[in-house]
Amino acid sequence: MTATVLVPAGRFARWVENFGSRHGATALTTVDGGLQGTAEDSSHFLALLPFGVDHSGAPDPQAFVAALVVPDDWGIVIARRGGFAVARMAGERMVSSKVGQRHVQGRTKAGGQSQQRFARRRDNQAREAWTAAAGHAASHLAGLQGPVVVAGDPAGVETVLADARLTHLVRHQLPDTVGEPRREALLKAVTDALSVRVSVHNAS
Repeated sequence: MTATVLVPAGRFARWVENFGSRHGATALTTVDGGLQGTAEDSSHFLALLPFGVDHSGAPDPQAFVAALVVPDDWGIVIARRGGFAVARMAGERMVSSKVGQRHVQGRTKAGGQSQQRFARRRDNQAREAWTAAAGHAASHLAGLQGPVVVAGDPAGVETVLADARLTHLVRHQLPDTVGEPRREALLKAVTDALSVRVSVHNAS
């Protein structure tokens, strides 16, 4: 069984120790910019640093996380139907943010033309909400030098970042673990963005 987990950088060395405790002695190697571990029972993992940072140093958990450099200027965009959240970050500190909601028609049980009419209305309302979100994102991320971390509905993210003021930004996609765009989701997105992404295969 394979799963992806997000591990805060400060806890990664302990995570590797626990992996070895569960699966047996674990050999560590540096592979494709990440840290790979293979245990006695054939379970294995591949850990990648945030922001696409490559690790080419010693195959050691502490050396691995020491290679992480958090950008001085980066952003977060979350877009879902009817809601958005955007933040500008300086390292690990949030310097500005905006969370907003706009009404999007709920689903209807009606059929035929009524269902199609409601669907069109929902789509139009969602596009209007995302266009408004793009304006806020452009305001908060104006002149951004680093990447933007994105989460939410792919169509919403694409609509927001299609704004001419944002198309130059380098994107990093978060796993879909971030909920509806509220303040709590924005704070979780910050934590997730700074975490090591680990793909784990448990042999048993």
